Amino acid sequence: MAGGRRKKQHFRRIHAFSCGKASFKGEHSLIGGPGFSRVVYCNDPECLEAGLFNYGGNYVRSTKYTLATFFPKSLFEQFRRVANFYFLICAILSFTPLSPYSAVSNVLPLVVVIGATMGKEAVEDWRRKKQDIEVNNRKVKMHQGDGVFEHTKWMDLKVGDIVKVEKDEFFPADLILLSSSYEEAICYVETMNLDGETNLKVKQALDATSSLHDDSSFQNFKAIIRCEDPNANLYSFVGSLELREEQYPLSPQQLLLRDSKLRNTDYIFGAVIFTGHDTKVIQNSTAPPSKRSKIERRMDKIVYFLFAVLVVLSIIGSIFFRIETREDLENGRMKRWYLRPDETTIYYDPKRATVAAILQFLTALMLYSYLIPISLYVSIEIVKVLQSIFINQDLLMYYEEADKPARARTSNLNEELGQVDTILSDKTGTLTCNSMEFIKCSVAGKSYGHGITEVERALAWRKGSPLAQEMTVGSQVEEFKEEKPSVKGFNFVDERIMNGNWINEPRADVIQKFLRLLAICHTAIPEVDEETGRISYEAESPDEAAFVVAARELGFEFYERTQTTISLYELDPVSGQKVERSYKLLNILEFSSSRKRMSVIVRNEEGKLLLLCKGADSVMFERLSNNGQEFVEQTKEHIDEYADAGLRTLVLAYREIDEEEYVEFNEQFTEAKNVVSADREEMIEEVAEKIERDLILLGATAVEDKLQNGVPECIDKLAQAGIKIWVLTGDKMETAINIGFACSLLRQGMKQIVINSETPENKALEKVGDKSAAAAAFKASVLQQITEGKQLLASSNENPEALALIVDGTSLAYALQDDVKENFLELAIGCASVICCRSSPKQKALVTRLVKTKTGSTTLAIGDGANDVGMLQEADIGVGISGVEGMQAVMSSDISIAQFRFLERLLLIHGHWCYRRISSMICYFFYKNIVFGFTIFFYEIYASFSGQAVYNDWFLSLYNVFFTSLPVIALGVFDQDVSSRLCRKFPLLYQEGIQNVLFSWLRIIAWAFNGVLSATIIFFFCIRAMQHQAFRKGGEVVGLEILGATMYTCVVWVVNCQMALSITYFTYIQHLFIWGGIVAWYIFLMAYGAMDPDISTTAYQVFIEACAPAGSYWLLTLLVLISSLLPYFAYSAIQMRFFPLYHQMIQWIRSDGQSDDPEYCHMVRQRSLRHTTVGYTARFEAKSKSTKDRARDH
Repeated sequence: MAGGRRKKQHFRRIHAFSCGKASFKGEHSLIGGPGFSRVVYCNDPECLEAGLFNYGGNYVRSTKYTLATFFPKSLFEQFRRVANFYFLICAILSFTPLSPYSAVSNVLPLVVVIGATMGKEAVEDWRRKKQDIEVNNRKVKMHQGDGVFEHTKWMDLKVGDIVKVEKDEFFPADLILLSSSYEEAICYVETMNLDGETNLKVKQALDATSSLHDDSSFQNFKAIIRCEDPNANLYSFVGSLELREEQYPLSPQQLLLRDSKLRNTDYIFGAVIFTGHDTKVIQNSTAPPSKRSKIERRMDKIVYFLFAVLVVLSIIGSIFFRIETREDLENGRMKRWYLRPDETTIYYDPKRATVAAILQFLTALMLYSYLIPISLYVSIEIVKVLQSIFINQDLLMYYEEADKPARARTSNLNEELGQVDTILSDKTGTLTCNSMEFIKCSVAGKSYGHGITEVERALAWRKGSPLAQEMTVGSQVEEFKEEKPSVKGFNFVDERIMNGNWINEPRADVIQKFLRLLAICHTAIPEVDEETGRISYEAESPDEAAFVVAARELGFEFYERTQTTISLYELDPVSGQKVERSYKLLNILEFSSSRKRMSVIVRNEEGKLLLLCKGADSVMFERLSNNGQEFVEQTKEHIDEYADAGLRTLVLAYREIDEEEYVEFNEQFTEAKNVVSADREEMIEEVAEKIERDLILLGATAVEDKLQNGVPECIDKLAQAGIKIWVLTGDKMETAINIGFACSLLRQGMKQIVINSETPENKALEKVGDKSAAAAAFKASVLQQITEGKQLLASSNENPEALALIVDGTSLAYALQDDVKENFLELAIGCASVICCRSSPKQKALVTRLVKTKTGSTTLAIGDGANDVGMLQEADIGVGISGVEGMQAVMSSDISIAQFRFLERLLLIHGHWCYRRISSMICYFFYKNIVFGFTIFFYEIYASFSGQAVYNDWFLSLYNVFFTSLPVIALGVFDQDVSSRLCRKFPLLYQEGIQNVLFSWLRIIAWAFNGVLSATIIFFFCIRAMQHQAFRKGGEVVGLEILGATMYTCVVWVVNCQMALSITYFTYIQHLFIWGGIVAWYIFLMAYGAMDPDISTTAYQVFIEACAPAGSYWLLTLLVLISSLLPYFAYSAIQMRFFPLYHQMIQWIRSDGQSDDPEYCHMVRQRSLRHTTVGYTARFEAKSKSTKDRARDH
């Protein structure tokens, strides 16, 4: 077919759009004015007039930086952080005489830290750049002149170019459709990348350009398009096309958007109107909101607190320094004679003591800067990136079927995964597969199909009765599956009508009409696989595809569609053979959310006119004729059963039409389609309403939107972990409730608080038509239902039975109003399950915002479609399911996974580990810097706050960057308090994150106190032990250089051994970094001490000559190490035994499974079995409890 012409197809006659007709009324009159000023010279983009407009090219850039802006912008980003800005000030001041250390030793660590962070930014931006290069270098055929089309890069396209896009290619820019391979210039477009919808949309060119079929047609083609300026609205477009001095109005019907795909059409020709950043898809791509975790925000507060401590210490020091300096020279007597206060600089001048104190304050600000960990931010970023790699590489979160691994799209929120309190989930495609399967049907009042749904299994539990037929049916299903390979969309098992057996049924005539209707009443397009000859179907929705597949499997195979005919291979009940039949397609009355039905009008080979209709039971039963209601009661019963089983149902009916009635209808229908006004849709509906009446009922279909594998188990584990789960769906209430039962969010005996707008009083008010009165009554009704729910909640607090809240979309709109939402949230939080039905995308986002802001707890939103984007961006963490509904949700998410069940591992294992690692890492970072900073402060007290540093310049600089930072990074990447198996076995462990046990203010203060205590022990032990003691062989006492080296040795040993005590999961990398850091200190001391004294200054030969030969140096190091770690060790032992945290109790079981203390082990296990209110564990508990209660009553 490719390259050839399609048959002549009269598309306008059967579809409800009017072949590209529009008028110049309304918005079209604005063309040429403000906001509608774009002029496009088609096929002549290089002309003089086009050059005056200077429209942008088609090059698209998503990078944060360019080569020119990288350094200024990324430096600005780095120094926006208060800590980095402070270190920059210190680095600048280090070039002045105020500095207590050399400039190079201060600047180098800052350069390393800033350079590492900028390097990470550069790598991330380069990845974005590579994606841009790939997109911009895609090829498309462009008209080069003289009717010749050649491949051109996307980025070289200009406004006005004519392009030829072929089947299954993406549109390279926003185009106006000029013609296509179809005679009437229609084409099918898939917009999955734009709005997440998988159904195909039909576009049609203007009549004036529809004859441009061949490449050569464009040799002399010239036209001018005037249209709206670039904007973000995907669903509106206003413009006009001037061709041969005639004006033609343009509408969205002719607009093809960049990143949508051409389907089921061999090729189209289009004129480029918007390029690059002017295209609607790029105009819609907003930068995702900047999200920061709660731990990171608290970490900022700790940094500010340490700044405050630093300033206070500096002020205290400068006050004492002023007092000391002022008293240095009294009555000609010199107190600190060695400073020569009679002939000194301004820094020690007793006559200007206040100025000296101010200068000393600045010196102290620089000296105590080691309280603030310079490498903290860059270390955390490195750790988070490595943690993200572990998430990405986790094979247990890899979905082999679709070849999709988990992807942490941002590393900022890893630890937040361990603190999720509420999950807000979409339903379709997230909890369910979004692949419909035809599973049951009711024909002529008889139910067919033995399949058992997840919901039916849940219902059986709910009713407390086993599925009596499950074993027999299960074996039938298995036998059938062995005989026949599974077919996508078809999970129907019933030998009564399969394999042609329906011809033996009592009402075979009705079954024949039912199956024929399934095969004809749709808009699907067949595609034949050239290799296998197998037919597949492109349909507007998964439901529709399931119906056509079911008809094929049951003997009515739809194999060809032209724009005027539908052809089937039908099973003839008389001969038992497949026969070819063709039906002339006259009209399609399309489905809409207000009509809730679709119909086709066809003429069969006998010349009879048939109207075939399928739709929702709420609109179909009222359209049945008196003699067409033979099976109504039985069908209604079956529909209720199917709905209870979580199935989506549609009613099928038909009627014969006489010629006169059809001619009259067709005239009115054609007239209504060609009207150009706001009432057009209503007029079409009115005409359709007149003919869709007096129908004869055939039966009903039931399709299952299957739950994804592992969803009930995952929800149960999350519920045991204490995570609340809300479902926000656009589906109707009955379906959402049934899915709630299937995945055990609801169960029998759970009281349901239903807030529903469809009360008889509200319906009556709506019919009257007074909108303001109806709105007020709706709101009052919602408030009353919320109040009643809260009363029920208050009474249920005495009796701990779980409640479920179910809200519909209209009620939710009122519940989210400012004066109602507090009450609504209070009720919702008190309920075990919350299900919001018929929710719009905006409502999903508003509910998420309400929960996040009012509760202050961490929220996680999970969804798979474009309608979930607002919710994902609003939540603290957005998780996108990379399913069948396009990539919009994934592109807007923080983390993407392929299946809902992977959420259990993502949160309970990776989330818990990341939370623990980052919390421990930050606490330890502040601990080691407090130890180091306070030893400097204590020495300052001894040195009259003179600004003299106890340590060598390079000792100071390399402490954070080299000797103590690598063990912390190893802790943040590898540490595990418990294994992944135990995380799943004891899900309540996750509560440590929700309650923020490991990063509470109490824990932070405890680590800070431990730091001050260690610093005190180190300093005073070293001072007291070395102050008057002969140290060298010649009897010399200790000088500043030996004291500094010894104290530094003690600090390095203490903080690294403290790290070793804190780690619960050792790897060889941790051993290497911890003990390697200590060894590196000794190697550095020897190497640095061996350098020229001008370089090594106070460290010259200090280790080889003084420290190493002295036994007291080694003995003092050991004594200080034991004394410093003893308080922590004693505290840990007491806490572990008498006040254990939950992870410590599990560690005890792990390390001593056969413990001699069975009472202790029993207590741990009891604490893990938390009383949950949702999930199948809760359902089993409730059932066993009710069984016991009944037994007790007897």
